[in-house]
Amino acid sequence: MGFNCGIIGLPNVGKSTIFNALSRAGAQMANYPFCTIEPNKGIVVVPDERLKKIAGLLKKNNPIFTKIEFIDIAGLVKGASKGEGLGNKFLDNIRNVDAIIHCVRCFNSEDVVHVTGDINPIRDIEIINTELCLADIGLLERAKEKILKLAASGDKNAKTRVEILQRFILHLNEGKLLHGLEFEKNEIDIIHEYGLITSKPVLYLANTGEDGSLNDAVKAIKEYAGKSGSEYISLVGKLEEEISELPVNERREYLDALGFTEPGLERLIKVSYKLLNLITYYTAATDLQAWTIREGTGAAEAAGKIHTDFEKGFIRAEVYSYEDLVKSGSEHRIRETGKLRSEGKSYTVKDSDIIHFLFNV
Repeated sequence: MGFNCGIIGLPNVGKSTIFNALSRAGAQMANYPFCTIEPNKGIVVVPDERLKKIAGLLKKNNPIFTKIEFIDIAGLVKGASKGEGLGNKFLDNIRNVDAIIHCVRCFNSEDVVHVTGDINPIRDIEIINTELCLADIGLLERAKEKILKLAASGDKNAKTRVEILQRFILHLNEGKLLHGLEFEKNEIDIIHEYGLITSKPVLYLANTGEDGSLNDAVKAIKEYAGKSGSEYISLVGKLEEEISELPVNERREYLDALGFTEPGLERLIKVSYKLLNLITYYTAATDLQAWTIREGTGAAEAAGKIHTDFEKGFIRAEVYSYEDLVKSGSEHRIRETGKLRSEGKSYTVKDSDIIHFLFNV
């Protein structure tokens, strides 16, 4: 599976409610900070209408959907970068995820305390973003300190590294996340080496009430996300949790009654998939299966997603597109009409490719 999103936010903003609705894993919920101490994890199927269509055309039963992992991480408070609340434990958990879903409270409730006193989503977002910036600054300052002497002695690699670290530190000191900056290859390597939190893509999730009374707050989050080059989605977390608890055969009727075309959580999963810059390709040599890779992945590397032997012994890939399959109606017609292509290692896999890998161990 290999890709995950961490759900973060202040305490009592509805992270665990969203997580429960996503995974139905039963994450503990309570009306006090730090209820979630150890991160809860849930693996969720990515909705895929193309896979269902391919299964029908190729007459394949029980297609295997691709998946993404969601992690419910403990609530963050002001001062976390200095050890307040769960402090470093929380921050370490965030360093290990591929992308961040930042849950922001946009609902009123007398039963659920707000740790900062009132609903102010931009203030709440910036509390967390400040802590993430401070955590990365601290890590980068310590890293720079370790190699300053080496750089001063004339070591070119050390000098270059100090310059990169200083560029990051100056940017973060302006209160800006690293995500959105243009990076050189050597800078990306450093980001991965240190697991810099602020370099991760962010989805801002407005967790709203059913009455829509805080529309201005939701609008403010959407504008903030747009200006920062991040993704955005709005959900009624409590309602989504209720929908997820219904028997599958009753959900469609409930959604129709509410006027929804699909659960909001399906939108969240799809946006999360987009956030991670992922695409899907399919194999059908035996079972029909969807596979998740990053956009720009080569054919040999994509084969290695299935098994390392496929990448090591890669010979070629026989490829056709989902669109051509739908137009042709069968794999037999794909071959007859010359739509089946033979591609080498350097071929960049496209979203919706259907591939048969040939390899020799």
